[in-house]
Amino acid sequence: MRVLMTGWFSFLHGEATAGDVLALQAVQDALDAGGCPYDVAWSPVFRPDGLALDDADPARYTHLIFVCGPLHGPQIADLHKRFPDARRIAVGVSVLDPGDPAAAGFDEVLARDGHDLPQRDLAAVPDPPGVPVAGVVLALGQGEYGDRRRHDQVADRLTGWLGGLDCARLPLDTRLDGRDWRLPATAAQFSSIVRRLDVLVSTRLHGLVLGLRNGVPVLAVDPVAGGGKVTAQAKAWKWPAVLSAEDLLGPFAEERLARQLDWCLSAQGQFTAVQASGSATVNPLVDALLRTLSKQSLG
Repeated sequence: MRVLMTGWFSFLHGEATAGDVLALQAVQDALDAGGCPYDVAWSPVFRPDGLALDDADPARYTHLIFVCGPLHGPQIADLHKRFPDARRIAVGVSVLDPGDPAAAGFDEVLARDGHDLPQRDLAAVPDPPGVPVAGVVLALGQGEYGDRRRHDQVADRLTGWLGGLDCARLPLDTRLDGRDWRLPATAAQFSSIVRRLDVLVSTRLHGLVLGLRNGVPVLAVDPVAGGGKVTAQAKAWKWPAVLSAEDLLGPFAEERLARQLDWCLSAQGQFTAVQASGSATVNPLVDALLRTLSKQSLG
């Protein structure tokens, strides 16, 4: 007995969603517990190194299991033609039309909805380990820096590195707009998001400032060659987790980023960020402004 695990995540023009993959994991856990051997067919776009559905030999499998998603469309119907000798079971699926060839071709359908009583979706079964939540704030304009600008190159290198990390990445924008539901309408709304992060990765000055103001460690990267306002602000806060554009665009950039990220996520990094937050209530610039106004008033 050998099972081929399939789902919408198996099709070249399908899609892999978090719910689909968690539902797959629930079935995998059950098969592992029962000692049942299986393979998983992946879309070559989503998992280029996995078993592609086109490369799965029908003669190798006694059973085919289709996990999660709606039972409709030619891609699922083709599974029945390609694996006619395998016992085909659909589990955790939606049945829109029992007469649809995609649904009717299964020997057994264990549905989450569409007939009988609705069942809880399989995605609720696994308890995956948590990963860090990393907010990402990028500065892509700032033409005033002229030929010292390295913003685009820094962003490409930084986001390429972030894409390979096992973390939850959350793109953020400090721009406020009450007309766009995707953006915060107030500074307080932005700060509320930041406070829920484990770390903030930023090439923008106010990403650094608002992260530290809210007690969240910031991996800061200055996108200006020779150092600009991000570097200056890190010095003002005595914040050590800052890299220059030269650091990021030179050799060993990923090692430098990894060391800084590890420190930010460490107990020391978290404690240092909280300390920085506590010191943020006093700003010498405000005192200087008040003194200036006082002198002008007296004059």
